[in-house]
Amino acid sequence: MSAVSGLEDEIEGISTGVVVVISIVILACLFSIQQFGTGKVGFLFAPVLALWFFSLGSIGIYNIVKYDITIVRAFNPAYIYLFFKRNSTDAWSALGGCVLCITGAEAMFADLGHFSVQAIQIAFTCVVFPCLLLAYMGQAAYLMKSPESAESIFYASVPDALFWPVFVLATLAAMIASQAMISATFSCVKQSMALGCFPRLKIVHTSRKRMGQIYIPVMNWFLMIMCIVVVAIFQSTTDIANAYGIAEVGVMIVSTSLVTLVMLLIWQKNLFLALCFPLVFGSVELIYLSAVLTKIKEGGWLPLVFATCFLCVMYTWNYGSVLKYRSEVREKISMDFMLELGSTLGTVRVPGIGLLYNELVQGIPSIFGQFLLSLPAIHSTIVFVCIKYVPIPVVPQEERFLFRRVCPKDYHMFRCVARYGYKDVRKEDHHAFEQLLVESLEKFLRREAQDLALESNLNELEFDSVSVRSRDSGAPGVDGNDELRIPLMQDRRLEEIGTSISEVSSAMLSSVTSQDEDPSLEYELSALREAMDSGFTYMLAHGDVKAKKNSFFLKKLVINYFYGFMRRNCRAGTANMRTPHMNIIRVGMTYMV
Repeated sequence: MSAVSGLEDEIEGISTGVVVVISIVILACLFSIQQFGTGKVGFLFAPVLALWFFSLGSIGIYNIVKYDITIVRAFNPAYIYLFFKRNSTDAWSALGGCVLCITGAEAMFADLGHFSVQAIQIAFTCVVFPCLLLAYMGQAAYLMKSPESAESIFYASVPDALFWPVFVLATLAAMIASQAMISATFSCVKQSMALGCFPRLKIVHTSRKRMGQIYIPVMNWFLMIMCIVVVAIFQSTTDIANAYGIAEVGVMIVSTSLVTLVMLLIWQKNLFLALCFPLVFGSVELIYLSAVLTKIKEGGWLPLVFATCFLCVMYTWNYGSVLKYRSEVREKISMDFMLELGSTLGTVRVPGIGLLYNELVQGIPSIFGQFLLSLPAIHSTIVFVCIKYVPIPVVPQEERFLFRRVCPKDYHMFRCVARYGYKDVRKEDHHAFEQLLVESLEKFLRREAQDLALESNLNELEFDSVSVRSRDSGAPGVDGNDELRIPLMQDRRLEEIGTSISEVSSAMLSSVTSQDEDPSLEYELSALREAMDSGFTYMLAHGDVKAKKNSFFLKKLVINYFYGFMRRNCRAGTANMRTPHMNIIRVGMTYMV
C-alpha cells in the first residue's frame, strides 16, 4: 500500500479504494508464486534491490545538493537533545515513527535460511544503511523548503521525470521485502514444528542445495487471506505502520532477552558482562516500546491479537504432545511381559511381515498390545518402523534403514529407523520400499551373525592365550627375572603371539563369512523370505488423547477439544507413505493423560 499510494497524488481521480484493490491484486500475485520457491522467483531480487538502493541514494544526494546541503549538520547528536527539549511529549511519541526507518534490518536478519550471516552483514553495512541515510537526509532537505509535503514526502521528493520508474521500483522492492517476511515465517513455523511446538503441516523443500528454502502451502494461503483482510479493513498505511512498529519492537526485545540467555548458558560469559548487554540495548528498546504502545488503539492491537492466537495454538499443541509422549513411554510393554508370552506372543504366528509404524525409537509401544488383543493372529515377522527426517538432501539407499533386534531370535521382531532427507521421495512405490527393507534386514542378520561368531571366537582365543601365558610363566628354567634380563626374548615371544592372534582372527573372519556353516542364520533368512512371499501388512495406530476423568475443567477443555481438533486436522504421520489400502490394518487406542 505504501508503494501504490503514490498514485493518489500523481493521477487525479484515484481514490483510496482503487489503491486498496491494486494492493490486493499485487498481494494475490505475490503469494501465488511462492510455490515455485525463492530460488526460482528470486532471480530478479538482486538487480532490482541494487537498482532500488542506488536510486534511493542518488535521489537523496540530488535533494541534499538542490535544496539544503546544510542538512548534514543532523549528524550532530546535540540536535537529539534539542528536539526532546522543545517538543517533550510529542518528541517521545515520534519515536514510534523512527522505528519504521530501520525495520527492514530486522526483516533481513530473519531471512537467515536463505543467505549467510556474512552476506547480510556486508549488504546492510555497505549498501542498505548508507543509501537509506542519504534518502532520509534528502527528504529532510526537501521538507526544509516544502514542509507541507510531509504526508507524502517520499514521492513528493522524487523528481517528476523519475516518478514512474521509481514507482515501479518501489512496488517491486515492496514485494521483495514482503517475500523476505513470508520466507521468514515459513522458517519459523518449520523450526517450531521440529521443536514440537506447532501442528504438523506439509513442507515442500524447493531447493536441493539449501535446506532453509521451503514452502508451506497452508501457511502461505493463511498469510494471503489475512493480509488481504488487513488491507481491506484498515485501508490506511498509517494504521498498518502502527501495527508493524509494535511487532518490530517486540521482536527486538525478545531477541535481546534470548541473546542474554545464550551469553549466560551457551557462551558462559561473565555475569556482569552478560547483564550489561540487556541493560544497554534493552533500555533503548523499552523506550521505543513505550512510544509505540500508545498506538495500540490505532492499529497496534493487530499483532498482539495474532501473537495471542498463535501462542495459544503452540502451547496447546506442545502441552498435549508432551502428555501423549509421556503416556506412551509410561505404558510401553515391558520385556518381562514379552518373555512371559513366549515366541508365539500368546497367539498364532502366521507367515507374513507386519510393519507397525510408531514414533518411539526404543521399547515396544503399547499399541502393539492392542493389536495382539484385537487380531486373532499375528505375523511371523514384526518390524517396528519409526520414520525420522535428517537435515541432508538425500539419504543413500544403503543407509536408509537402521535395524536392531527387539526380542530373542525366535521372536523375529525388529526395530527399524527409516531415515529420509528433505529432498527424498517420501511417497515411494510400496514394492520398492518393501524390497529395500527386506534386503537391508538380510544384511543386518548376516552382519549380526558375523559379529556374534567373531566375538565368541575372540573370547575363546583370549582364554587360550591366557592359558598359554600362564603355562609359559611356570616352565622350568624360566622365571620373571630371567625374562627381565633378556628383554629381546620377551619381545620376540610377544610378536609371535600377536602374529598367531592376527592369523587366527583372519581365519575366523573368513570362516564366519561362510554362511553354510551357520544353520541358525540360514533358517532365519529362509523364514524371512517365506514371510516376504506371504506379503506385507501395514499396521497403523489411530490414537485419541483424552484427559483423565479426575482432571480439572481447563485441562479437559484444552486436551479433549482444542488439542483433539488440531490432531484431527493436522498432517498425519502416515501422509508421506504410499501404502495399498488393502494391506492396511488400523487399530484405535485412547491415551488417558
